[in-house]
Amino acid sequence: MWNKGIWRAARALALSCVCALCVSCGIYSFSGTSIQPDVKTVTINYFEYKALRVNPTLSNDITEALMDQFRRLTKLEQVDQEGDIEITGEIIGYDVKAMGITADEVASQNRLTVNVKIYFTNRKYPEDDFEKSFSAYADYDSMQSLDAVESSLCEEIIDKLVEDIFNATVANW
Repeated sequence: MWNKGIWRAARALALSCVCALCVSCGIYSFSGTSIQPDVKTVTINYFEYKALRVNPTLSNDITEALMDQFRRLTKLEQVDQEGDIEITGEIIGYDVKAMGITADEVASQNRLTVNVKIYFTNRKYPEDDFEKSFSAYADYDSMQSLDAVESSLCEEIIDKLVEDIFNATVANW
């Protein structure tokens, strides 16, 4: 009969073996990515700005945030061209709309929405290629001007977009 200490050690060893097996096969990692082991590089192209309303820093901010996400959560080497996987994006919408309307027919809130279109190419596994649009928004009080809150709203929106894009491209969510 095994005592409790040996039983715990055996369970811990079995759990360790299962975890090592999952990580070593390269298909799953604890960061949530599911990148094939032979995919080693990523190219993230500068997001082209095609929206009618202009935000001069948004293209750069989204591109840099996505690059940073890949640096933090994957082991992929970032290359300027011809990566095993490649992400190209364009900002196709940057709009403000009135949301909550009061009894006096005045907007109580406004919503800033950013729309991007992504082209994902996997040179090792072309069946994974896709083209998809993503959208994120943040609301703000209509008593505030967009200029006063724009940078904080954009940070929030960029965080949402980058998470969604990352999950769609390498987390298979």
